[in-house]
Amino acid sequence: MADALSPKPATLRPATLAVTAGRPDHEPDAPLNAPITMASTYVAGGDLEYGRYANPTWTALEDALGALEGGRCLTFASGLAAVGTVLDLVGADSKVVVPRHAYHGTVMQVADLEARGRLRGELVDITDTDAVVKACADAALVWLESPTNPALEIADIPTITEAAHEAGAYVVVDNTFATPLLQQPLDHGVDLVVHSATKYISGHSDVLLGAVCTRDEELYGVLKGRRDLLGAIPGTFEAWLALRGLRTLHLRVERSQANASELARRLADHPAIAEVRYPGFGGIVAIVLAQGALAADLLTHKTKLWVHATSLGGVESTFERRRRWKTEAPSIPEALVRMSVGIEDVDDLWDDLVRALDDLR
Repeated sequence: MADALSPKPATLRPATLAVTAGRPDHEPDAPLNAPITMASTYVAGGDLEYGRYANPTWTALEDALGALEGGRCLTFASGLAAVGTVLDLVGADSKVVVPRHAYHGTVMQVADLEARGRLRGELVDITDTDAVVKACADAALVWLESPTNPALEIADIPTITEAAHEAGAYVVVDNTFATPLLQQPLDHGVDLVVHSATKYISGHSDVLLGAVCTRDEELYGVLKGRRDLLGAIPGTFEAWLALRGLRTLHLRVERSQANASELARRLADHPAIAEVRYPGFGGIVAIVLAQGALAADLLTHKTKLWVHATSLGGVESTFERRRRWKTEAPSIPEALVRMSVGIEDVDDLWDDLVRALDDLR
């Protein structure tokens, strides 16, 4: 492993960093916000050279998100582009440990690479720490989600990271659900943090973007080299929108978390609900309908405020029955509905849900 990069001094709290990091210097007539630099070609002789290698708008976003995670950041065209670039770190026939419940795009990428003889994947129950530690023994890379998508399970990140490092493996944490405001995996020794910045980072359901953060100088250089070579770069306008969204991340997370916690409490007492899953933080709740999959499907089509949609982390509340996707893990209950709680008034969200749930009866 390469020597770690030192994180930025913790002189500012996360909410302040979200607002201030990645800004231009405060000079007379300077803009407060990083401008959109629409350029594919630069005059030679400087640090940028060509539009596939760097862009000042990307840099502003990377500075801000890197400051929040406590490392350096690279942005990508999508979350899956970031995932694919990280999986490229392992050599041929290497073992990659992945949660059985995880973002289905990640699990599908591992399965695709395994089918083509590129690597060996092992799915694990992330809540069984002893089993995960055992699986780390001959792994090259250990992928974690905490909370998991969509089961909302919690991993013992420090213990698993220590075991993986003893085996010489890299550790990656997908921090999309928690965001750097609620969890900073690099502080636990994790090598890489991945984000689908499409979700909470951007926060307005209008951007596709991915990100990877690290404190490891060598890993940063390798990943940037892969991004330069493969061209998995973000659009300039998308990066600008994501940075604009990041400025209110702390407010959005605070409100969605408060709403999610209250809705989880109320839903636990509703007779149409067999199970409520909420890890105690964040804006994602999962419910299992007592009447089964058909009831879950009907629920997602009966509401006025809640939107039936597959993404999450926006200002609006969305939900879906996850097993409607054939690629979802078969161990996820058929009647599980993943709920991304937005920033609307919690009583309006509750009233909308109750009307739909009561209709099912």
